[in-house]
Amino acid sequence: MTTVPPFVMQLTDWLDLFKHFLAYSLMSIGGPFGLLPEMHRYLVGEQQWLTDAQFSASVVLGQAAPGPNILFIALMGWNLGLNEGSFFAPVLGAIICLSGILLPSSALLFVTARWVYRNRELRAVRAFKQGMSPTVISMLIASGWLLASGGKDFAHDWRYLLVTAVTTLLVWRTKVHMLTLLAAGAVLGASGMLGGL
Repeated sequence: MTTVPPFVMQLTDWLDLFKHFLAYSLMSIGGPFGLLPEMHRYLVGEQQWLTDAQFSASVVLGQAAPGPNILFIALMGWNLGLNEGSFFAPVLGAIICLSGILLPSSALLFVTARWVYRNRELRAVRAFKQGMSPTVISMLIASGWLLASGGKDFAHDWRYLLVTAVTTLLVWRTKVHMLTLLAAGAVLGASGMLGGL
């Protein structure tokens, strides 16, 4: 299992983390899931504050837990704080990440919601909404690809593609509950049938 090298978060690191999540908030058209590849690039690739497994586990646990689906952001901050190792770092990490992603978009929504509703029939407003749809869909596909790959290369193991394709078809064409699919994936992974995915 891959681990994160030991690190100590300085005040500038916490501020940089907060700044990145403020920016993610303003870019998260359609929700924060579309920004998972960018969050992964920053937290796992660039800063190396989280492992691939911690990143994916934060998203999965945040979705499996009852409550708002944005809880995975707090879990990323929590895991980052656990890796940092100081006593209050997990709580501080969760608060910084969650407040960073919530504050700007909530303030923007509060300020613009009435105007958009009053002017919903304007051509520019309708065009903006229609133009954003392909962007949001492509960002969600990129996020799904990142989570499905788990940081591994699909080209070297066809089983990744098979599991992803079957799961996608089941979600799209049937009414199989998501938790059933998660449980099936966990059983396949634990049994070793997927070759150590």
